[in-house]
Parts: sequence; C-alpha cells; structure tokens
Amino acid sequence: MNSPVVILHTDQPGPARDVLVLSHPDLDVHGCSNYEGLVPLVEKTGAEVVYSVRFAGTPGFPRPGLLACPSLRWISVGGSGTDHLHPWNPTRLTITNAAGVAAGMMAEYALGAMLSFSLGLRGFGRAQAEHRWSAGKVEPVAGRSLLILGLGKTGLATARLARAAGLRTIGVRARPGATPEVDEVHGIEALPSLWGRANFILCCVPLLETTRGLVGADAFAAMKPSAVLIDVSRGGVVDESALLAALRTQRIKGAALDVFATEPLPASHPLWDMENVIITPHCSSVYEGWDTRSLEMFSRNLTRYRRGEALDNIVDPVRGY
Repeated sequence: MNSPVVILHTDQPGPARDVLVLSHPDLDVHGCSNYEGLVPLVEKTGAEVVYSVRFAGTPGFPRPGLLACPSLRWISVGGSGTDHLHPWNPTRLTITNAAGVAAGMMAEYALGAMLSFSLGLRGFGRAQAEHRWSAGKVEPVAGRSLLILGLGKTGLATARLARAAGLRTIGVRARPGATPEVDEVHGIEALPSLWGRANFILCCVPLLETTRGLVGADAFAAMKPSAVLIDVSRGGVVDESALLAALRTQRIKGAALDVFATEPLPASHPLWDMENVIITPHCSSVYEGWDTRSLEMFSRNLTRYRRGEALDNIVDPVRGY
C-alpha cells in the first residue's frame, strides 16, 4: 500500500491520532489544532490527505489556501456538511464526508422536538418555574404528518423513527423514487403542494445555491398554523427573516432550530426571546463517541485510498452529497 502523509485537523489531534494508528501504524501523521496553521502544515509536509473537523465554525476556515495546496488529493470531512469547501474541482480533489455517523442521533433530536411541541413541554416548564399548577393537555404525534426535506441518511433515519411513532412520512429528494420507510416521495418541484399537508417539517438538506432560502415566505404562508419547523440542515436554507415573521404572527406553531445563518447566534437575536422556539447550539449531531466513529470511518476509507480502491461517501460538489 502507498503511504501518504496525513494531517488530522481537529481540536484534539492527539486522541484522533490514537484512533488512526490502530489501523495505520506505519503512516506519517501530523496534527493541527487551529485554522491558521493548516495550510502551512500541508505545504511543509506535502500532505496528500487531510481529515478535517470544522471545530471553530465556518468563518476563518482556510478554504482558498487549502484547496490551492498542490500536494493535496483528498479532504475527509469529519462531519456531513461540505458547504464550507464549495466549490472545488472534483477532477483534482476528492471530498468525502462522514454522513451517517450522527444520523441516528439527529433523528432522535427531530423526534424529541416533535414530542416537545406535541406534549407542550416548554409551557409546562414555564409553569413549573413559576410554581404554578394549571390545566393542561397533551397531543399525540401518531396520525400526524412529517414532511422531510432531504432523504439522505438523517432523513431516512428520522423516517424510520417517525413511522414507529405512527406518523405519516412525506419525503422530498432530488431524485424521487420509492424509498423504504417513507410513505410518499416527491421531487423538490412538488413542495408548494406539500407545505400545507404537514404537521411537522424537518429540514435536513445540504446548503447549496439551489437550497439557499428554500424555506421562505411562500413556504410559511402555505403551512398549517399548527406546523412546527425543525431545522438540522445548515444556516441559510431557512430564510430567518421569513421565519421570524411567521413565528411572530403565529402563522406557524413553532420551530426547533439547531442551525443559524450566523453562528454562534448573536445574543441580541430576537429568536432567543421567542416562547415558541427551541434553540440548540448546532449540537444535534454531537454525542459521546461521535468523533471516534467518524475517525473509524475515515480509517476504513484510508485503507481503500492506500489500496487504490474507490472511496465511500464521495461528495458531488453540484449535488452537495
């Protein structure tokens, strides 16, 4: 097998190296725990392969310099999103991701958000904080409809949980066709007729020019007043101004948001103070052991790379997955 120079670009390259050397003890491996040092290290070592986690967000990520490094052949993204690298030339550089590593966890997040709204947990929590006993009621999710934007690994994992919970699932994907666990599958052009059918809408598409602002004013105007939006995609897919307007006027019931156009979400942002919004800090894919599973996936792919075999999870820069 060939022996490429590999860089582990994470906030904790030491533990990452410990995982990698279990399967590749002979490799020349370097660690980098910041953004500013990545390109100089690639240039100094002549690295062919970079495993990279976007651990400090997108601003400041050294995309232009990294993609220009002549020795680089493969970037393995430790998460699922690759929008911070767009665009790239796939004839010169291969980009893979770790799609699937957190699919189950993100599906549980989505189901948890649906249950939180159907059970009214935020309202009960406020009453508890005030030591106030008041009449209340809960609602089932069984028999409701879930519209899933994007039937990748996260969308499919959520569809499985949703079906088990008794929801009807409606999926939207670029290439529609019969899909296990999904009751209906449509192309993106069908969205205008689908918004109004859903009690819950899960957004888990990549951020591309074709998906930027996908959930906008027209979408919110067509949704049910009882609809809940759950966003685990990327900031920019949902038009935040349109979302704020829909929430303020109670055009929709609420939203569970894990991603935002600006991250961290500024302390002055009006979303923080909205009672019908759940805010989480882009953590729906972060669970104990995710980083080890991602590195193990990279290690298996690295074996393929060293053998000259086709890699798994190659991302098409046009489709975004």
